[in-house]
This record gives sequence, C-alpha cells and structure tokens, in this order.
Amino acid sequence: MLLVGSNVGIGKTIVAFLPVDLFALLRFVIALAVLWPLLRVARMRRVKRGEWLNLFLQALFGTFGFTLLMLGGVHRTSAVAAGVITSTIPAIVALFSWLFLRERPDARAFASIALAIAGIAVINLAHVDASAANPGSFAGNLMVLGAVCCESLYVILSRRLTQTLAPLEICAYTHLFGFLLMLPVGLHAAFSFDYASVPAGIWGLVLWYGLSASVFSFVLWMMGIRHVPGSIAGVFTAVLPVAAALYGMVFLGERPTPAHGIALACVIAGIALASFKTRRVPPVAS
Repeated sequence: MLLVGSNVGIGKTIVAFLPVDLFALLRFVIALAVLWPLLRVARMRRVKRGEWLNLFLQALFGTFGFTLLMLGGVHRTSAVAAGVITSTIPAIVALFSWLFLRERPDARAFASIALAIAGIAVINLAHVDASAANPGSFAGNLMVLGAVCCESLYVILSRRLTQTLAPLEICAYTHLFGFLLMLPVGLHAAFSFDYASVPAGIWGLVLWYGLSASVFSFVLWMMGIRHVPGSIAGVFTAVLPVAAALYGMVFLGERPTPAHGIALACVIAGIALASFKTRRVPPVAS
C-alpha cells in the first residue's frame, strides 16, 4: 500500500514532463519487459475462451481504463485528494458486488460504503467551492473516481479467474491486453515527443512506476495476503492515502485542507469498521 499510495504522487510528478498517453504506454512496455517470461504459448493455450474474455475485460477496466483515468486525474488534482479518493476502493468493491453480483453487504459494509461516499463528497464539494482557483481540480477528482470504479470492476472480475489461473499469469495476460489497447493511444506521442527535454531523474521515476505499479506492489500484496487474515489486510489499505499525502506534501509542496482531513477520517473509519470484526463473547452459564 505504501507503493500504491506513493505512486499517486509519483504519477503526478511524471505527467508534468510526459504526456499522459505516452507515459501510460511506457508503463506497459516496462511491465511486459519483466512479465514476458510468463507469456508462454503452451500455458496460454490452456486458457479457455471464457477466461480470455474475462482477462480482456479486466485489462480494459483494471489496466487500460484505470491507468488513463488515474494519470489524467492526478495531472489535474492534488496527490492528497487523489490518494483519499483512491483509498475508497474497498468500499466501491463492496458496492459493486452488491449491484452486480447480488452479494448483499452487512451493516458494517453498508456503513463503510456510506463513509466512503461521504469522503468523496466532501472533497468534491470543497473543490467546487475552490473552482475559481483551480478549475481543473473537480474534473481531476471525477477522473480519479472513474479510475477507482475501473479498479473495483477489475477486482470483481478477478474473483473467478483466481480459481483457475495463477495470480502472476493473470497479471501478465492483463498487461499484455493493456499494452495492445494502449498502443494506438500512445503511438503518435511516442514518435513525436522530444525525449531529450525530460530530465534523467524523471526517467528513473518512469522506470520505478512501471515496475512498482505492475509488478512489485502486486507480488508483495499476494505474498502478504497468504500470511494475514483478509480483515487485517483490509486495514492496511488506509496506508494508501497517508503515503499519497506525505509524497504530495514533501515533494510537491501540497498542503492538505480541512476538507482533506475530514474526507480522510471518513475513509479510514469506513475501512476500519469493515475490517475489524467484533469479538464474540461466549454466553455466561447460568
């Protein structure tokens, strides 16, 4: 979660020097350079037609759509706001599971969803009031929210595939589809951009973002989830907005507003409420 949260701010730093479509394409190029050994023809032939459709939809929402909306959003809004909005993913997943999978949430999940929606509303209402100073921030927040919805759909779609495919294979296949989808979007910028105008340090951030967003954070999360209960893992998603806010304050000179604090408190409270289970007290023998 530290990697995911810091990548929100890192992405904002990079898109100040690189076009969003070019950076998005480079992210997939870097990811495939690492994941390429997993794309073995013999194993790919074992994937069923329905699984390929599911993988394509995961790539469409979780890699292609998420990347474009997130990078476009952080280019327009602050890293602090983007981090808070992104941290609502667990609540949005619960909401979508209810809407699309008919998995009715319990009272705790309902409260978590309500707190996440309240946090998003606080941030967006604050930016509407400040639209004169930064007219693009409200649109940026909506784009980040769109990225959250895309990632939540990715999580729902991945539930079926994890029963039949290895997680790293899913990662490799979805990034292959993501690259193919992003290629026509970023190809023109790839040939027309002046690469010499970008400082060397930014290229280092591009490499780090591609590796951490597509490989490192994914592998660390899958390794960690094997050793801790899901309820505990859910609590650690609260680290995401904190990491994004710290990066924004230290490296981008951003200053959180009271609205950010209220929204962050709502989101973290929702995550904690949904993650911690009430300890049952055994009945007292009479």
